[in-house]
Amino acid sequence: MAIIGESDLGPLMLYDGVCGLCHGAVRSLLRADSQGRLRFAPLQGETAARLRSQYPEIPPGVDSIVLVEGGRVYQRSAAFIKVARHLALPWRALYVLRVFPAVILDLGYRVVAAVRYQAWGKRDVCELPSPEQRARFLP
Repeated sequence: MAIIGESDLGPLMLYDGVCGLCHGAVRSLLRADSQGRLRFAPLQGETAARLRSQYPEIPPGVDSIVLVEGGRVYQRSAAFIKVARHLALPWRALYVLRVFPAVILDLGYRVVAAVRYQAWGKRDVCELPSPEQRARFLP
């Protein structure tokens, strides 16, 4: 099977498929992405597995969200900041966070990531997206 590249898909966000916080973030991103450009796939899925061979910087674990865009891989806070460019206002304004040092933003990201299962739980089943949204999800 061919490797799926972001040029075929638009920006691709890889997320922890069992994380309650991640599910909420994906639902919010679906609403805020008025152009419908973002695509989504779980880090535990076959799309992420195939992309890891092309992009070895995609982590093997699920501690970070990942954005694959323009032949580059962004993780943690950098991924969220890059995603903000694709969102409708007021969410697009979050792109201004790029002026802050990544080390500070990533520290906050890592703190939230460390407690995400305790605070937001795990999902045993995925919520079914609407028919229009279904095409934006990859296995």
